[in-house]
Amino acid sequence: MQRTLVSSGAIFETQIGFSRAVRVGQHIAVSGTAPIAPGGGVACPGDLYGQTLRCLAIIEKAINDAGGKREHVIRTRIFLKEMSNWQEAGRAHGEFFRDIRPASTMIQIVQAIDPGWLVEIEADAIVPDES
Repeated sequence: MQRTLVSSGAIFETQIGFSRAVRVGQHIAVSGTAPIAPGGGVACPGDLYGQTLRCLAIIEKAINDAGGKREHVIRTRIFLKEMSNWQEAGRAHGEFFRDIRPASTMIQIVQAIDPGWLVEIEADAIVPDES
């Protein structure tokens, strides 16, 4: 099967050696996605809701670049720095995936690469066979 690599151009991709997303056949796997601002740095500092929306926007672009759509997402994994305000991440996820409702997991982590990242999200999508 063909393997397609999708890059967002983030510096960590070349430093660590990973792709923003990888598509093999109908499956798209999106790497842990942090709230990186369009020009670099942390998007929405201190705002879990805003950071979650930023992560989801980056994920959606990666899925689109791999030939998929938001509605193809079947699973998300939400990694939170602090579980006490999980509702803010949940609200953003719920707005973004209101009608899609992928399987999802939300867990607390000890620390992300950048201490300003309050959330990091992974996603998987399956693009329907068009035959």
